[in-house]
Amino acid sequence: MKRVFLKILNRIIGSLNYEYFIAKRINSNKAYKSSISAPIIKIGIAAIVIGIVVMIITIATGIGLQQKIRDKVVAFNGHITITNYDSNNSQESIVPISTDQDFYPQFTSVNQVKHIQGIITKLGVIRTETDFEGAVLKGVGADYNWTYFKDFLIEGRLPDYTKKRNQDVLISQYLANRLNFKLNQTFQMVFVKDDPEKLPNIITYKIVGIYNSGFQDFDATYVLGDIRHMQRIKKWKSNEVGNFEVFVKDYSNLDQTWASVHEQLPSLIDSYKVTDKFPSIFEWIKIFDKNIYGIIGIMILVAGINMITALLVLILERTQMIGLLKALGSNNWSVRKVFLYNASYLIIRGLIWGNVIGISLLLIQKYFKVFPLDPSVYYVSQAPVYINAGYIIALNLGTLILCLFMLLIPSYIITKIAPVKAMRFK
Repeated sequence: MKRVFLKILNRIIGSLNYEYFIAKRINSNKAYKSSISAPIIKIGIAAIVIGIVVMIITIATGIGLQQKIRDKVVAFNGHITITNYDSNNSQESIVPISTDQDFYPQFTSVNQVKHIQGIITKLGVIRTETDFEGAVLKGVGADYNWTYFKDFLIEGRLPDYTKKRNQDVLISQYLANRLNFKLNQTFQMVFVKDDPEKLPNIITYKIVGIYNSGFQDFDATYVLGDIRHMQRIKKWKSNEVGNFEVFVKDYSNLDQTWASVHEQLPSLIDSYKVTDKFPSIFEWIKIFDKNIYGIIGIMILVAGINMITALLVLILERTQMIGLLKALGSNNWSVRKVFLYNASYLIIRGLIWGNVIGISLLLIQKYFKVFPLDPSVYYVSQAPVYINAGYIIALNLGTLILCLFMLLIPSYIITKIAPVKAMRFK
């Protein structure tokens, strides 16, 4: 009769998920909060909090820095460059390409292409009464996409080349400071002709805008002006440019998009990716991925070890309860679930606090820019952050699952506890 009663009781309790019920009662017990294990549990929760804060910040700043540096390189070069087949590796456009192409002004044959624009670059010397500075005049036209430079603009306005030819230029703050230029000031730029015996061309420009991309290598090089001046100097036709800059919709598909673009080009026209033009920069930012994975792995391992310690202490502290549950008919897995539920509560509690602190720090950095960086090393003056619900949710779920998986091993000790000895344990 007694066995029948215990079986019925066990089924009823099992149907009510009594493991969760017991774990919940343990967590809400005031005596439990002041027990010997309480400080160790707090340390375990603190490890989860610190771990998730570090992981969120690492991912947000790592991805943010990658995107910021990549966008700055793309702003000056596009994702893909279309040019003539030649041996020219200089900063200057040598052989013209006609704009009378099937892929211009809209690259409709490749869906992933967002924008295409024609440009001409020419080396020149900025001349003042007391100084001079070498620079590259990047000639752009009405088709130029100013999206990136709207973010870079710190003074004045962006030039407008949609109407008649003009002398307005956009210059970097770096060059302006070196040459003591001010907004609306004029200066002369000297361009040497292909024939060294002929006199150089001199154009007087007016500074209508000053930009600062934070990427000193580019800021020290480029001045943006009207493409029609470059066509006149080079004696090119109005439908000829030095090369085309192509912008894609999704950088993650750059290789596939480039392959599709390259297939659509005529046989005498070549193309290359921005990653091929600046391999050292893109290889450098790829290292961030390894750093992110390494930090995430270390933080999860540390948090898991702390939770293992807390779980072992909980098991030892509740040895008598384990013996009683086994005596009432609970199997080993049911008793283990009680402690896994308990550990899940502690982990989730740590995750909640970690998310609150981590996301708060990211928002403070995003809106108040409290953590500066050296632009000569990182190409940005402030630590950029990338906040996305997708990676935050994935990070939390991954941490919870991995920590619980790690806790399955120490919870196995419950199977070694005999009911009779456990109930005598003090």
